[in-house]
Amino acid sequence: MTTVLLVLGFVFFGGLLRAEENDQDNKWTPKYMVENFKRVGGTAISPDGEWVAFTVSEARTQGEYSDYLTHVHLVKTDGSRQFQLTRGDVSAGNPRWSPDGGLISFTSSRAGDGNQLWLIDPSGGEAWQLTAAEGSVSQYKWSNSGSHIAFTMVDPPCEEQKRRQKEKEDVNVVDADLSYSHLYVVEVGQGSHEPSKMIRITEGEFHIGQFDWSPDDKTLVFDHQSRPGLEYHVHTNISTVPVDGGEVELLIDLGARDASPVYSPCGGYVAFTTDQGNHRWPGYLIIKVLDLSDGSMMRLGETFDDEPRNIEWSPDGDEIFYMELHKTSIDLFAMPVTGEDAQYRQITQGAGRFSGFSITADGSRMAAIHQNFNVAPDVIVSDMDVFSPAYLTNINEGYELTAIANARVITYESKDGMIIEAPLIYPVDYQEGQRYPVLLHVHGGPTGVFGESYVGNPSVYPLQVFAAEGYFVLQPNFRGSGGYGKDFRFANLSDWGYGDLEDMKAGLDKLIEEGLVDPDKQAIMGWSYGGYMSSFAITQTDRFKASMVGAGVTNLISMTGTSDIPSFLPDYFESEYWENYERHMRHSAIFNVANITTPTLILHPEQDIRVPPSQGFELYVALKRLGVETKMVTYPRQPHGIREPKFTIDAADRQLRWLDRYM
Repeated sequence: MTTVLLVLGFVFFGGLLRAEENDQDNKWTPKYMVENFKRVGGTAISPDGEWVAFTVSEARTQGEYSDYLTHVHLVKTDGSRQFQLTRGDVSAGNPRWSPDGGLISFTSSRAGDGNQLWLIDPSGGEAWQLTAAEGSVSQYKWSNSGSHIAFTMVDPPCEEQKRRQKEKEDVNVVDADLSYSHLYVVEVGQGSHEPSKMIRITEGEFHIGQFDWSPDDKTLVFDHQSRPGLEYHVHTNISTVPVDGGEVELLIDLGARDASPVYSPCGGYVAFTTDQGNHRWPGYLIIKVLDLSDGSMMRLGETFDDEPRNIEWSPDGDEIFYMELHKTSIDLFAMPVTGEDAQYRQITQGAGRFSGFSITADGSRMAAIHQNFNVAPDVIVSDMDVFSPAYLTNINEGYELTAIANARVITYESKDGMIIEAPLIYPVDYQEGQRYPVLLHVHGGPTGVFGESYVGNPSVYPLQVFAAEGYFVLQPNFRGSGGYGKDFRFANLSDWGYGDLEDMKAGLDKLIEEGLVDPDKQAIMGWSYGGYMSSFAITQTDRFKASMVGAGVTNLISMTGTSDIPSFLPDYFESEYWENYERHMRHSAIFNVANITTPTLILHPEQDIRVPPSQGFELYVALKRLGVETKMVTYPRQPHGIREPKFTIDAADRQLRWLDRYM
């Protein structure tokens, strides 16, 4: 089958590839998808369940803009009314209702540098600024009475640091010059629209993450790590501090990651997640409850994926609500607070993925964002006792140029008998009996997971465009993926690139055996761990006619010494590299690079501290010296993922051109 490039013309400006306008209005392109799709953010249902606040983000790509403008919207839970609450050229996000439902708070940098807290009447009108901090507000939470808001903020530069910066003396001592996140409290003034005075609650060399108010609003409980950064989240403790200031008191330290503390409605207990002192990067968490009266702890029952997130007490204190990956879905669950033998119940039901949950004050109703393969993300509402979701919004009405590609989850057996699930996206004009080219799409993590997400979502990997081009896209949830429990998630320790590659190849072979895929037209692509596999797989097989490596790990040895998470690979490979050079070399593309013959496109963000750009350059230089067809493109200002919409368009377009050339 001849692949027809959808974007007909290209021009270069300063190294950035831009697509000219399509001659045909019904052609899917990355540019069309990015510029016309509206992203729906997490929900905040009002305490009485009558309204849902949520956010909508739209790409700005005109002139000097390359960002997303986000604003807060409101919709009535009976669907009778919907409107945009905040406006302007500066984004507003993270909406929260006051406990009495009379105000909505949000964060915005509309007053200048840094996010500040703002308040607005939900019926409309002008918002007013609550905080005027020198830094930027991060997480925040209303007190139960509604009289105060607590928030975290990273320490802004002190006067001495500002002087050093100004006078060009601002050297950085590694692991010494650190900025910590601490707790602050601000009073919500009655009738005053002026910024309120902030009170700093914590000081010291520790970095605060999640926190919660005690029911009487006298105490804050919080998790904290010794230093900022993902590397140090492996050991977090839980402490308390009086809201009016005072000594920090250590509450929980089980030896590794104890986090996400929340007070029970009666105030006598604190629920939290813990790995019980045995941290591993693939992840394993349980829910425990601390009895504040005697210090005893009770473990609750096992969850489906062994990684409960965003825990929250039910209003009666009988259950813990939490969200969790659930195979190709994300669902809301409830765990009875009855002990280790407790059995969870699944609240959300049906196909697709649920996210952005919020629950009313009495626990009777919930709101969330729902999507599935053929339905774009939108706000839903349902009763909690019997899940029966009603859609409240249709934010992307009119977005679809043609029918969205068909997709389904397939199940197959890997080489060693392990059962693998994989979303499979069909070509838009699929005809039974015809063979099509296939793209093997590898997720990141490796504990990521491909789910029942809307095929029309824009990204660096625009699935609808690939489907419109005539490709199958296979997205295997190989061993090591999230969503299938601890044992499955730990199944690729010391085995990157071998057992998991067999899982992927088995899926491709199934499609070939079923007569769906042309065996001579296979390509591989992916970001982060997907980039790792896109570089390593082509050292093991020549079945792929093209490879596209996004922010990929190519050298396990140099990656350990340059990443911001240096414990990650030693944990996965169960040794430091100097203790087992052979193991790290065997699983690195760069030490097997002489086997590569596949044309390889390398994309890498320039400000990536998770997988530094040097990983991409090592592969690029080696392939150039070997005479293998390759091209490398780097993206300024971007961290581990691409955030600017113009660069998203560019990366997607380049991959389409690469496929068009070699497939």
